[in-house]
Amino acid sequence: MLYEKRCSPLTVLAYRNDLGLWNNFVEQHTDLEDNTKATPRIVRRFIMSLLALGMKERSVNRKIASVRSYYKYLMHDEIIVKNPCELIENVKTPKTLPIFVQPQEMDDLLDNVEFDNSYEGVRDHMIIEILYMTGMRLSELLNFTPVDVNYGMHYITVLGKRNKQRIIPFTQQLESDLIYYLSKRKEEFGDTIKNSDPMFLNPNGEQMKPWHIYKIVHQNLELVSTVSRKSPHILRHSFATALLNNGADLMAIKELLGHSSLAATQIYTHSDFKQLSNIYQTAHPWAQKNKED
Repeated sequence: MLYEKRCSPLTVLAYRNDLGLWNNFVEQHTDLEDNTKATPRIVRRFIMSLLALGMKERSVNRKIASVRSYYKYLMHDEIIVKNPCELIENVKTPKTLPIFVQPQEMDDLLDNVEFDNSYEGVRDHMIIEILYMTGMRLSELLNFTPVDVNYGMHYITVLGKRNKQRIIPFTQQLESDLIYYLSKRKEEFGDTIKNSDPMFLNPNGEQMKPWHIYKIVHQNLELVSTVSRKSPHILRHSFATALLNNGADLMAIKELLGHSSLAATQIYTHSDFKQLSNIYQTAHPWAQKNKED
């Protein structure tokens, strides 16, 4: 079902893990012979068990969505006649602002931190630069190839969720850094690799794993930032926040990120307290009056 929808391998893996958790709950905490006999009451018990374990609301809702989709599939194939998740609502989630790295911290990391001039050092710098300069998702970065770069028009073609294609412009600096990285890549692997192979490779010339990208990003952000989370997705948040804070239109950011709806992009319309304070001090007439007094 998920392969028919052209979902990414990471989405398929997450769906499989969610259903595995659901099946284990049914086996261990009910007398049912199989999960086709599940009831709304059992689904609610499953949800409560996840919350009792301390699982975050967003994670619980993703598992609800997986179980709901599973029973829709069984309904479609006429294996069951009623979906036990039909009346199940998502858990309310607290509204949280996206975590992002400050522009000056990213400048410090990309301009001042010394990366080894070996293939791996140049690659690691390029990975962080690409994530921050394009807002790519981790899955998009892993499948990105040299063929996807149009140097003449200065844009990168990205294959996003559900194989939806989008283009992302890039700067002259990024072009120069990409060309240098590709020269190091060629020097490292010679003719054993092609331009259609993934852009970023491990020392064996194979596609990198998600955990490896996480490690590279985390270790390097540790050098310049104190944000609570240091993942590739934080660099995507940082990309969007930097654009918005410098006057980019929300619809343009939506297209650059590859969001299917504007609602997903609106989480970036936030300001920290320092920004709000500066705006207040500049804009409110009595704040200006007190300065003069």
